[in-house]
Amino acid sequence: MGNIQEKAAFLKNEYVKLLAGINTDTKGLWGKMNVHQMIEHMSFSFRQANGKDKYALLTPEENVPKMQAFLMSDKPFRENTPNPIIGDNTVPEKNASIQDALNELQTEINDFFAVFDAQPDAIITNPFFGNLNYEMWVQLLHKHSWHHLKQFGVEAVN
Repeated sequence: MGNIQEKAAFLKNEYVKLLAGINTDTKGLWGKMNVHQMIEHMSFSFRQANGKDKYALLTPEENVPKMQAFLMSDKPFRENTPNPIIGDNTVPEKNASIQDALNELQTEINDFFAVFDAQPDAIITNPFFGNLNYEMWVQLLHKHSWHHLKQFGVEAVN
């Protein structure tokens, strides 16, 4: 699915446009989130990646290399992959509209790239995958983005 520069360009320039094109009434092919909740979930992910939201490592240290190997692979996340931080329930929408949620997401994406532009060697901890550098975060965010695009019926165009 491309190299890190292509994945970063997708996240910066295309991802929010694809999300904006999803009909708000679209039901997910799996999971409990609606489109609005999924967009806010992705803002949450980018806030982890840009260092605004900090979490302790939840994965046992000895499992981190295996988790990072999966992260850097082209294997997608499984449908209904559990997230212990949010649990089994959906999180209520905090933005008044989907457009507000999209605007917030674009801000968090921009802030992610600004952090690594200012500190290219920064390491930010992900609660599941451990300490990640820029390339690893881009890989994770790209993989996570496509996981949720596919959840709502958007397919990759190569």
